[in-house]
Amino acid sequence: MSNTNRLFSTLCLLLLGFSFIGNAQNKTNPIQIIPQPNKVEVGKGSFQWNKKTTIVVTNDNEEIKELADYLAQVLSNVTHAKVEVKKGNINSSNSLILNLGKGENKESYQLDVNKNKIIIEAPQPAGIFYGIQSLLQMIPIEGGQFALQSVKIADSPRFAYRGMHLDVSRHFFTKDEVKKYIDLLAMYKFNYFHWHLTDGTGWRIEIKKYPLLTQKTAFRAQATWTEFGKEGKKFVDEGTPNAYGGYYTQDDVREVVAYAASKFITTIPEIEMPGHSEEVFVAYPQLSCSGVPYVDSDFCIGNEETFSFLEDVLDEVISLFPSKEIHIGGDEASKKAWKTCPKCQKRMVDNNLKDVDELQSYFIKRISNHLTLRERNLVGWDEIIDGGLAADATVMVWRGKSKGNVAAQHGNRVIMTPGSHCYFDNYQGNPMTEPEAIGGYLPLRKVYSFEVVSPTDSLAHLYWGGQANLWAEHIPTFQHIEYMAFPRAIALAEALWSKPENRNWDDFKSRLKNQFPRLDKLNVNYYKPGFELEMEEKVDTIQKTVEIRFENEQNSPLIRYTLDGTTPTNESAIYTEPFTVDRMVNINAAIMVNGQPQEPTFKRKSGYHLGIGKKVIYNTKWQSYPAGGETALVDGYSGSFTYSDDHWQGFTSDMDVTVDIGSVMPLNSLSTNFMQLIGPGVFLPQYVEVSLSSDGVNFEKAFRVDNDLPKDYSRLFIRDFSGSLGNKEARYIRVFAKHTEGFLFLDELIIN
Repeated sequence: MSNTNRLFSTLCLLLLGFSFIGNAQNKTNPIQIIPQPNKVEVGKGSFQWNKKTTIVVTNDNEEIKELADYLAQVLSNVTHAKVEVKKGNINSSNSLILNLGKGENKESYQLDVNKNKIIIEAPQPAGIFYGIQSLLQMIPIEGGQFALQSVKIADSPRFAYRGMHLDVSRHFFTKDEVKKYIDLLAMYKFNYFHWHLTDGTGWRIEIKKYPLLTQKTAFRAQATWTEFGKEGKKFVDEGTPNAYGGYYTQDDVREVVAYAASKFITTIPEIEMPGHSEEVFVAYPQLSCSGVPYVDSDFCIGNEETFSFLEDVLDEVISLFPSKEIHIGGDEASKKAWKTCPKCQKRMVDNNLKDVDELQSYFIKRISNHLTLRERNLVGWDEIIDGGLAADATVMVWRGKSKGNVAAQHGNRVIMTPGSHCYFDNYQGNPMTEPEAIGGYLPLRKVYSFEVVSPTDSLAHLYWGGQANLWAEHIPTFQHIEYMAFPRAIALAEALWSKPENRNWDDFKSRLKNQFPRLDKLNVNYYKPGFELEMEEKVDTIQKTVEIRFENEQNSPLIRYTLDGTTPTNESAIYTEPFTVDRMVNINAAIMVNGQPQEPTFKRKSGYHLGIGKKVIYNTKWQSYPAGGETALVDGYSGSFTYSDDHWQGFTSDMDVTVDIGSVMPLNSLSTNFMQLIGPGVFLPQYVEVSLSSDGVNFEKAFRVDNDLPKDYSRLFIRDFSGSLGNKEARYIRVFAKHTEGFLFLDELIIN
């Protein structure tokens, strides 16, 4: 298939959806483009497309001619009249002109619509392509002739790297599904596709020198990752009846890479090493430290054959992918076997390496040198920092801003993809009702708030851009991939393309609604913004108040709320701006449609309580998840749907804390929330017991609440453990939660 036909097949589908978009345009802002352009000047009047309108190419450039040809085919299809392409100049009237000319950088473009003509001008074909994407979002076509609002747009991306990742190891997606994914990325000006081709759960790319990789480790008996795990993650041979899986032949890879390139998307392959490589040792066990399948997950770095194998594999990969960047993983190596492996220990002695972190660094630098000799650059997850960073490596940061700072301070190029904002395998709606995900909570608004780096950071020039990751443990079908990716990918596209001053959440929501008909027409199974409300709290310890703010993904919703625990009605207060409360209240809130509260109704205790700011004595210390530190349990902030929001404190043993109120006084009640999410090993306590004391030594039990939720309950569950303190006088409140297994997570100790 030629590049022209590839582009045409996608764009036909896109424009067929625009008949729904035209009438939905925001009348106060007719230019409803995502990502938001840098500069938009709306003019007077419009350009009228008619049967004589032509597409004009001003340059002898084959890529521009292909873009003109496919655009002519698309416009001919939707206007029911043949649109011709001809050579001309920038002064041609009644024309859509594609002109290679001036611009800020190779991806910048200018789009000028006036009553006489439309001009898309850019210094490189990529800019022309992005200008076309913006133009297509403006076309209100119902068939036949149409009009375009006069406008001048000057646009260029903020970041040069705008990526989306796809994990095909844990669940395999077909070549055509991968191509559809690329189609969707192109619509929103992404320019990098990170293809995660190998992992411990499956090798998905044909390597001719090592055919056992796909023959032995591309198939399994179980269709889902969960079932695969329960059965010991054992593979079956290619050709086994009813086996699940697959791989891409080298011809498949070439086709996908070329398809992406036709849409100005560079495909970066990832070949995992030295960890996450269990599957390799099923086919070639001698490359592990034990030499036995299903034992190790890390390559044996002391074995010279490891490097011969990986260099051979990378050479074949390089022959298939023109990308300057080759991703080698580098994350989450256990390093356990290296500590006792004679070959690895000898490598450490011979090279004066003090620990296994430096051994991994030796490995990464050696692989990096191999790639450098072939004029390629190594990309790795931020664990490649450990033990010493290869000078020319690009660091893909998933563990937060501090890791990005370390890499940038070393002078390395950085791609930010933090779990907090960019892991699209997390829940995007209420985890209690959404399809199964890996955990966490990443709503659309948080994705939109993503900042790769502050523009004022002195090292901002080293931040290449950002990317979202789609790990597929709990995403077994491509329809589920679409559901998890969109519309969050659209929010990320704007976060990576548009300047901070041009981004506005409410305006984005207004423009986003015009994208849904396009996705519908393309049969994309996207997540539809729901009626779930989020609450933000701002504690003021001086005024002793808590400010309450509601957020939602709907465009300009009508929100009503109560503070007495009753269900909102048409008579309830309307939320128009943040409000404050000076006591604990039972907040109920809902979005109203046609006078009816929409489910789910928001219900939460919040407000200023007696415990805020008081001293917490930790009889047992938290582990790994400190939340807000020593005062997290009495800071006034409630936990959300994810334990990683800095408001949930995590324990791996019995939780035993004492709150010192400061003086003896009557105490009425205590309540706190615990979480259960068994996927990552978070369990409710067996029971919670609360005791009171006046001297901090002698405690008397006030109440105990036993847990009755089964340990195998697989959905997220947040339970309120609360009870009366009987208005007894005390200074110290001891809260004990009995650990069962995994983690205990609780948020606020609310004392009244």
